[in-house]
Amino acid sequence: MPAATAAAIAVAGLDKRYGTLRALDGLSFEVHDGEVFGLLGPNGAGKTTTVEILEGYRRPDAGSVRVLGLDPWSQGAALRPRIGVMLQEGGLHPVLRPPEVLRLFAAYYDDPLDPDGLLDLVGLRDVARIPVRRLSGGQRQRLSLACALIGRPRVVFLDEPTAGMDPHARATTWGLVRDLRRDGTTVVLTTHAMDEAEQLCDRVAIVSGGRLAALGSPADLTARGTSDDVWFSAPEGIDVGALAAALRLAPGDVVEERPGEYLLRAPGSPALVADLACWLSDRGVMIGALQAGRRSLEEVFLRLTAEEPA
Repeated sequence: MPAATAAAIAVAGLDKRYGTLRALDGLSFEVHDGEVFGLLGPNGAGKTTTVEILEGYRRPDAGSVRVLGLDPWSQGAALRPRIGVMLQEGGLHPVLRPPEVLRLFAAYYDDPLDPDGLLDLVGLRDVARIPVRRLSGGQRQRLSLACALIGRPRVVFLDEPTAGMDPHARATTWGLVRDLRRDGTTVVLTTHAMDEAEQLCDRVAIVSGGRLAALGSPADLTARGTSDDVWFSAPEGIDVGALAAALRLAPGDVVEERPGEYLLRAPGSPALVADLACWLSDRGVMIGALQAGRRSLEEVFLRLTAEEPA
């Protein structure tokens, strides 16, 4: 994580209601200067409302927000030239070509990046003559990313930055995000891809029901989520009673949670894993996947947001 610890973004006691729906309920967190910060949560958790408030598009009902020391709502005119916003979809004129879009956005800033160089950076040179309406979803995402970066922002907001991208474009975008961090730019990233958050984010905030459910580095959060359980996948219909007896576990300690997915409620010691493998091998059963100990960020996320709508 970057050495700098100053707050590029400070959120304290944020509340927002839409009629009877309380979208944010006392949300508080800070984003350090120069870090990649992930804002994670299921649909309806309050992520979009939070980001729109940080960008100055919505006014909170209560609480305080500062981005680069400015109130996004009342000081938006001063803040906007210093931030970049990548939209998940829309916002690009359908008949313009990528170079024309970038030149248009460059005209909004005093010291923009070179549009042609940025076109190469996001890998759109080959489609430079194609209008926006004919670009693929992933290509439009890369063009939107370029628009967010062209003003040399100190803080950039990326909403699902790799949605619709092929693996090569996704890897290129990950590299751009890492370059932004290296250059000292603060990045706020929203994504449903937990592997993306684990790979890119210095810290993540998991939001559930408009409240902060967890905050920390992906490594910290997965360490806190360490489980004594063992999980494995194999063909469905294994005799879980016989397996429990063979492993000297209580009958209820081996369950088929979903077809082909099994849980052993016991510490994942080397001896237990070896006995499990031998029992399955004796019956010609192939293990598809096996996990013991530390949980993934996705598992921690699902546990913390289990009551949220999908």
